[in-house]
Amino acid sequence: MGLIIMETESPTPLLSSGVLPSLVRFFERQGLDTASAEIASVFLAGVGIAILAFLANLVAKRIIVRLVTKLVRRTPWSWDDKLADNHVFTRLSHLAPAMVINIFGRGVFGAYETLVNNAVLIYIIVIMFLVMSAALNAVQAIIGETKRGADIPIKGFVQAIKLVAFLIGGILVLSVLVGKTPIFFLSGIGALTAVLLLIFRDALLGLVAGVMISVNQMVRVGDWIEMPSNGADGDVIDVSLTTVKVRNWDRTITTVPSYDLISKSFKNWRAMFENQGRRIKRSIYIDMQTIDFVDEARMERFKRIRLIQEYLAAKVREVEAANKETGLDLEILCNGRRLTNIGTFRAYCLAYLKAHPGILQRELMIVRQLAPTEHGLPLEIYAFTNDTRWVFYEGIQSDIFDHLLSIMREFGLRVFQGPSGYDVRETLRGLEPKAREALAASENLRH
Repeated sequence: MGLIIMETESPTPLLSSGVLPSLVRFFERQGLDTASAEIASVFLAGVGIAILAFLANLVAKRIIVRLVTKLVRRTPWSWDDKLADNHVFTRLSHLAPAMVINIFGRGVFGAYETLVNNAVLIYIIVIMFLVMSAALNAVQAIIGETKRGADIPIKGFVQAIKLVAFLIGGILVLSVLVGKTPIFFLSGIGALTAVLLLIFRDALLGLVAGVMISVNQMVRVGDWIEMPSNGADGDVIDVSLTTVKVRNWDRTITTVPSYDLISKSFKNWRAMFENQGRRIKRSIYIDMQTIDFVDEARMERFKRIRLIQEYLAAKVREVEAANKETGLDLEILCNGRRLTNIGTFRAYCLAYLKAHPGILQRELMIVRQLAPTEHGLPLEIYAFTNDTRWVFYEGIQSDIFDHLLSIMREFGLRVFQGPSGYDVRETLRGLEPKAREALAASENLRH
């Protein structure tokens, strides 16, 4: 008796949930009981909705997306092409089956309707965030082709936005699955902050460093950086949120963590290229035994050098005026002022740099003596080339020093160079006759 009351007072869950009555009645006429008819109705309706969703997806992809893509390709703008290249329209087409299920699935799945609705909602959330990711990729590509985009590492900003967006998307998906509001999960994050900081310490440091690098423009794509501590020396080819990729001059790739770029020192050559001048800073070591005063014969020879004719004329007048004013005995070399071959050569070097077409004339030019060493007197050339390209820079620098090293003999100077095997052999060869004479003399004394 109690069992009969339970059957009459407790209707089937599917029937009370509002499955299509016509399908239920159809299956009941076929001889099925009410519960079986409801299950068959839900199954048949689900199959029909699945077929409609499949057809909607097919139409959206094969017809609508292709039509939109063709229209986009024919427009005079390029930004909409980036949307197509990054599959924004293709990902939007995935919403078509969800819309079909959402429209035609109401009241069809009975007790399973909540489960189906939650699954569809999660699917829509995922698709929307994937569409947003593709749209951000398109924005990155659009900005990257502009002049301003070359100066801004937009990839780091895009990755930061994606990270925040996907965190929000994950919270929304969890709220749908658990049946809680997003505020519930946001309030729980505060308690896990300390644990998250310990677990994801390196990732968070890289994230903060990536944002700082992007905002302060410490590194851009195309910059030449040197970072010996990480083995990086070459062009930056990628700046992401957590890493910076450097293509070294030997064509290897070095991946530098973003945090290292703000915690360690590195050299960025960007300012050199922006200034359109690359520095030459190299010394010639002069044998100090060849440094001397300029006599009359050598002075006459120097006056025939075009680049220093004006310099010599002014310098000679200045020296003669100073010596005349002092009235000292010029037969003594210590008395009075005199020109030296090293000073004249230094003036020639400076005049040669000012006349050279490869030197940037608006930048600082110095030809100076450094402190003498055991290798001679360093004469440093300090100037900037007007071409920052590596091959051309090295060519200009080599041409300058080729000329200066070759012309030093005209000034009575000699480059300091340590003795080579050839020098030792020639010295021994010169001593050989004297050694033979000494040996012969000793033999005569012995006899």
